[in-house]
Amino acid sequence: MTTRFLDTTQELAAFLRARRERLAPQEVGLPSRRQFRRTPGLRREEVAGLAGISVDYVVRLEQGRGLRPSADVVDALARALRLAPVERAYLFNLARQSPRMADEPAAAAAPPLARLVADLSPLPALLMNHRYDILAWNREMRTLLLDFDTLPPSRRNLMWLCLMHPEIREFYVDRERVVREGIAHLRAAWAAHPEDGVLADLITECITRDEEVARLWAEPDIKVNGRGHKVMRHPVGGVIGVHFETLMPLQDPDQQLVIFRAADDRSRSALDRLMAQ
Repeated sequence: MTTRFLDTTQELAAFLRARRERLAPQEVGLPSRRQFRRTPGLRREEVAGLAGISVDYVVRLEQGRGLRPSADVVDALARALRLAPVERAYLFNLARQSPRMADEPAAAAAPPLARLVADLSPLPALLMNHRYDILAWNREMRTLLLDFDTLPPSRRNLMWLCLMHPEIREFYVDRERVVREGIAHLRAAWAAHPEDGVLADLITECITRDEEVARLWAEPDIKVNGRGHKVMRHPVGGVIGVHFETLMPLQDPDQQLVIFRAADDRSRSALDRLMAQ
């Protein structure tokens, strides 16, 4: 009985039918029809035309005949049916496919996330997109790292700061580990967004301008850490150890929230003194 109700093929079929029937022709740029319709929403041939696939394929999908559409077909259907991001993700999951990541990154912080970054004080926090452009930060992160407002927008990039900035590149006690992990993150971001020319230019710049980065890039290391530990050598606060956590909001998956916490009592005292200045 459980299997009958939890069949992904049948749920995919029902989901496609329901989303097709809720759309009016004018919502997708088609002329409205005045003649009587037996069912609401779009016709199957209209969905097929919008998605660039055959009507027969749409029919078989909606009848739950066990087809497994490709990622390209799922993406086309999601666009044709005007699915919201959460619906699109659900459709990909039902089809057992991985959705393509958006190649155009967020250029500005989502307002609720920008407020969250500020509200996280006194914890240092920042928000970035998939290419590590820094979109928002709070006073504590600015005090701990540097005043991001003094940088041109093109240089407000966490990876560029870590790998290329003359002060920040010497900021970490275990520099090689931090650089190695940073390059692994860049490699993973590039693999997920191979069409992002700005990200590719950033990687090329780092490789061509720094021998250490070029050497480590040649080692195909893929290890993305959403949490970890770093020890910083701050010019005013001294040696400060922090734990970091990276969170990805469901509503804005291209944006990542990074939060620092003191790793020990001595580091907490050092952070408190630094923030009090």
